[in-house]
Amino acid sequence: MPGVLERRREFLKLMRGYTLDHGFFTVSDIAESTGLPRSTAQDWINRLLDEGCLIVREERRGRSPARYLAKSAMPSSACRRIFTTIDKDSVEIYHECLSASCAAFCEYHHRRAGGVLSRVSRDGTLLRERAFLGSREAPIGLFPDPAVGVTGLRRDEENLVQNIRCVGGPAYALTDMMAHAEGVHDVMVGRSGSFVEGEVTTSALRYIAIGIDDTDTAEGGATFALALALHQHLSTLEGVMPIGHHVVMLNPAQPERTAGNSASFIELAAEPALCGQIREHSLRFVSDEAFSPEWGIAIKQGFTVQRDLRHFGNRVRTGKVSRKEAEDIARKHGIFMRGGRGIIGALAAVSCIGLDNSVLLDPKRAILPEEGGA
Repeated sequence: MPGVLERRREFLKLMRGYTLDHGFFTVSDIAESTGLPRSTAQDWINRLLDEGCLIVREERRGRSPARYLAKSAMPSSACRRIFTTIDKDSVEIYHECLSASCAAFCEYHHRRAGGVLSRVSRDGTLLRERAFLGSREAPIGLFPDPAVGVTGLRRDEENLVQNIRCVGGPAYALTDMMAHAEGVHDVMVGRSGSFVEGEVTTSALRYIAIGIDDTDTAEGGATFALALALHQHLSTLEGVMPIGHHVVMLNPAQPERTAGNSASFIELAAEPALCGQIREHSLRFVSDEAFSPEWGIAIKQGFTVQRDLRHFGNRVRTGKVSRKEAEDIARKHGIFMRGGRGIIGALAAVSCIGLDNSVLLDPKRAILPEEGGA
């Protein structure tokens, strides 16, 4: 199913492009653009005709081929990506939109609805939600009630299934758009009066945070830039969904600092089988690209941050911590670390998973569990 949906998205995008640029397309256009046999291209055109996505502009006449056009020039979906990670009984749902306004709309209504969501945040076009497995009713309706909410979440083997209840614009998104989003395997919908209820199926991916520090010197380099480059590099791997890149300010009075003393961490969602490959790629990339021999890397699986790990990050921000202390806390939580002095800042960076930028960027703010951790 995932492969079929992905191919469908690719064909629709190509056909809409031809329609907007030339006013029509032919079987030959699709076959040549995709490198597929004409018979396969024709099969896809017939399928999308049956689904109502295409119309015949001109029937075939003699040597003149049939001409087709996409039924709508509207974007096939305002939903770019929908994917999920799981950590024990907790789940994070990521929904990236074409529009920051659409993401803000869902943020507002999902937060008000509650349901199985325990935390809702947004960074530009990316909506990020913490949820628990189970079900819980939500007061969905027209104003003043919220228009959409996540009312259930269950694991189905290697997948996660969200139950969504909605009305109005969100109902159109659920019925006509979400199935086109990258990361979605299937969408099943049904109507109940003016409400639409549906199930959205995505893979149960593994959350990975990678912290790095001390990759620069007074002569060159910047830790944030190397972390961003690593994020882009890993995002090209099949089966990896990029989430974000973050900068964490540490102790500005640390005498060994290069400049302001900031570390970075990046976040990824990946198929569980790729975790070892990601670790190898990351270690090789940082060791090759770092300017400083003191570089350090810390790789954590799972988005839950325990109290003592948060406390470690706070101690790094406010004072001096030994390498042994860093190694002990990393071992306790199964966090992979390699490198020189930078492992301390790298581990402190991943201790900040889930914190707001107002905490990450202000070294005077305490890194404490009540700021958003477990």
